[in-house]
Amino acid sequence: MSEADASTTAAQRTGLRVRVQKFGTALSNMVMPNIGAFIAWGLLTALFIESGWLTGIFGSLDDPHGWVAKIGGWGAFENGGIVSPMITYLLPILIGYTGGRMVHGNRGAVVGAIATVGVITGSDVPMFMGAMIMGPLGGYLMRKLDALWAGKIKPGFEMLIDNFSAGILGLILAVLGFFGVGPLVSAFTRAAGNAVNFLVNHDLLPLTSIFIEPAKVLFLNNAINHGVLTPLGTAQAAETGKSILFLLETNPGPGLGILLAYTFFGQGAARASAPGAAIIQFFGGIHEIYFPYVLMKPRLILAAILGGMTGVFINVLFNDGLRAPAAPGSIIAIYAQTPGDNFVGITLSVVGAAAVSLVVAGFLLKIDKSDDGDLAAATAEMEAMKGRKSSVSSMLTGAARGPITDIVFACDAGMGSSAMGASVLRRKIQKAGFADVTVVNQAISNLADTHDLIVTHKDLTERARQSTPSAIHISVDDFMSSPRYDEIVELLGQTNTAADTKDVVVEEDSASTPTPASNGGVATAPAPTLHALALESIVLHGTATSRDGAIDEAGRLLVDCGAVEESYVAAMHEREKSVATFMGNGLAIPHGTNEAKGAIVRTGLSFVRYDDPVDWKGKSAEFVIGIAGAGKDHLALLNKIAKVFLKADDVERLRSAQTAEEVRDILTGA
Repeated sequence: MSEADASTTAAQRTGLRVRVQKFGTALSNMVMPNIGAFIAWGLLTALFIESGWLTGIFGSLDDPHGWVAKIGGWGAFENGGIVSPMITYLLPILIGYTGGRMVHGNRGAVVGAIATVGVITGSDVPMFMGAMIMGPLGGYLMRKLDALWAGKIKPGFEMLIDNFSAGILGLILAVLGFFGVGPLVSAFTRAAGNAVNFLVNHDLLPLTSIFIEPAKVLFLNNAINHGVLTPLGTAQAAETGKSILFLLETNPGPGLGILLAYTFFGQGAARASAPGAAIIQFFGGIHEIYFPYVLMKPRLILAAILGGMTGVFINVLFNDGLRAPAAPGSIIAIYAQTPGDNFVGITLSVVGAAAVSLVVAGFLLKIDKSDDGDLAAATAEMEAMKGRKSSVSSMLTGAARGPITDIVFACDAGMGSSAMGASVLRRKIQKAGFADVTVVNQAISNLADTHDLIVTHKDLTERARQSTPSAIHISVDDFMSSPRYDEIVELLGQTNTAADTKDVVVEEDSASTPTPASNGGVATAPAPTLHALALESIVLHGTATSRDGAIDEAGRLLVDCGAVEESYVAAMHEREKSVATFMGNGLAIPHGTNEAKGAIVRTGLSFVRYDDPVDWKGKSAEFVIGIAGAGKDHLALLNKIAKVFLKADDVERLRSAQTAEEVRDILTGA
């Protein structure tokens, strides 16, 4: 084979691996948000089925009419109870809903859930695979349909078209699932189940570790675990109360053994970091933390395989299994799903796997005469294979992150405060010479764990951290002049290479600079439109004496000019309950919640100036600007307003303005 052919083959393999990783990640993203429901079902199964823990205490097999039997759905209640409906309907529908939402938001989620009901009723096995197919399919087709008539529907007919298109598409997919996908997936599930039974009956199941353990290190495990093992294991658990398939990939023993081997026999940074990594891996369930140690010494994959085979062999020997998936792969999560008579076997399987992995890895490290290896490089290689940053990589390397290029300013609605904050921060970053750094605004509900740095109000940081655990999180309480902005610029100085500042031009006209899109992208903002801030929506002498009164006054101006419906004012108050919209420099910008965007008729702003500043949760608000943003056409105007309130002279001009025209000219830069 020529060098060119070899290079082509390697590229094809890499491309295939990446596609499998993305497929596995998509499956994982459908399952992981619903693990709590799996745990609830597993506990109900353990407690209330005919052989459950509470049956022998409060129930009686001789009296199949008791409350335990009623909950468990056995005896006189064989077709009722809670356990069976949860696995038959609730869990697949949740997966289908989540899959549709991943592709096309709430509309995709609804259609995905409807389509999933079709495959559930058209099959005779728990339809997890069918849900993983129909959920994303429903979301994808709904997105395509919405794109066909985007911007073409006459005003007043949007809700009618949206609801009927979703309903009709859901109907079609449900029927397709009932007659087509459901029976096919049922047949595949039965065939795969027969294959697993063959491996178990012929004592071959431990051999699966030959494939599973290397797949974990290459981040291919999600495709195997959530695409095959979880659906098959859940079907098996529905019949027998437990499944060994839930233990094939989640056993923390092999990784624990490798980390202990580095603790005892390693050198340098690897040895120093291994004990902490072992705690995170074993109790936290984050298996990826040991992957760089294997990548640094690839022969250690043998220790993981032999440890995995040992664990599976012991589980087969003791006829062990879990009631439901254990996620993450923590010993705590595993014990939570362990049936009462399986604790001994499962404990021995973890200990045995760790012991064999420790012995083999220790031997390989002792005979290895090569350099200790570069843990930081191995961690970078792991992140490259994963396709995004690892939440535990900084613990392994102790080093700062790489360049920060993707910053998101997030708030509840992604409409007002985040847009203003992003505008201020963007200008500071541009002036510092970091031209390769993008700063966008976005609603917290739309965040994905792909960003480098997230800026939020201090009351929203924990909520944002749940969606983006891999990002750096910065909390602010003053959107206009927070000292944290300068800290961010200093952080960029440590991680990025700044351009020569004399070559950096910060545009004064926001219409020609990139502005943040509400969905997280970067859009080119249109020129500020004067109709968004009508003269009749500008009040020079506000009458409110409290924050709530000021919100009502600004909201009423938006209603009166036809920008919003009445319900939007209530949403402005609701938004204020979660996080104050005081921006700093005497400015507050109340606006509605993300859910209230349907009450916005068109983009509109209102302006109220108070002779006696209003108390805004301990801050003095002299200027109140109500915001209702439909799309992105208000962002350029907000950018202008942000620049005004950063300059003391412009704020003083607003304070002394005598007419609504003067106020509008100052705010729009006219």
